[in-house]
Amino acid sequence: MAKREIRHLPPPANLKEWLYRVRFTLARRTVQFLLIVLFIGTFRFGWNFFGKPLLEGDLSGSRIFGLIPMADPFAALQRVLSQYWLSPETLLGAFLVLFFYGIVSGRAFCSWVCPMNLVTDFAYWLREKLHIKTQLFSIPSSLRYVLLVVCLVLCVLTGEAAFEALSPQGIIWREMVYGIGYGFLSAVFGILALDLGVSKRAWCGHLCPLGAFWALWGKFGLLKVAYDDNTCTRCGDCLKVCPEPQVINFNKAAIEGRFSSGECTNCGKCIAICPENSLNFKLRCCSSKKEN
Repeated sequence: MAKREIRHLPPPANLKEWLYRVRFTLARRTVQFLLIVLFIGTFRFGWNFFGKPLLEGDLSGSRIFGLIPMADPFAALQRVLSQYWLSPETLLGAFLVLFFYGIVSGRAFCSWVCPMNLVTDFAYWLREKLHIKTQLFSIPSSLRYVLLVVCLVLCVLTGEAAFEALSPQGIIWREMVYGIGYGFLSAVFGILALDLGVSKRAWCGHLCPLGAFWALWGKFGLLKVAYDDNTCTRCGDCLKVCPEPQVINFNKAAIEGRFSSGECTNCGKCIAICPENSLNFKLRCCSSKKEN
């Protein structure tokens, strides 16, 4: 096979092209801010739809139109291990959320919904602008799975939902909705300091047990980044922008026709940067194996 020429995307020529390049980032920010606005509007201003509250609660447990329950499956699991009985509504809400992320893949929560993504992406942007290359030490991404197990064990030993009490993203979300205080500032600046001073993407990429939970579930997700080995030139640009670069394994993807790791956040950055259009979102059933 002839060696394919490696090329990179040139700078966008106009505003329309730039908007197309950042389409997934704009879509993610729209979803994140829309959820925040709906929660705040419902709680503070009584927004409703035909007399039913639009979106009440928080990310741990909420209702859409006062009827459809939604519950964080990880929070529900912690409560079960802490020997709390879950209401039928909570069980139904957790099932609905699991079902949804079984389709879009678990860690889509991390890049499309979780408020911490706004903080860690800003920290990464600051790193780039300030040319911060040093890291105090390297943190393996597998550490988050260890912390996930530790959290679940603590739930059993203490009888409390261990991560729910300390979760920085939970603190940020609750205080944005119910009133910003010292908890919000501590969580934001604490994670900023961690990501800037210790290691890039330290929290979301290496430590967060909630991310580990969704990565395990995301392994079975239907929506994946499909990969076309026939057009890819291995330019490596996707590796540079991916918040979880370990998920990009070209040899494995060439066989499977997709990036199959559950740690992929489905943020779309690799798709937007690919000069050959070798990447795209597809359902698992539509990204078949390479024919030999």
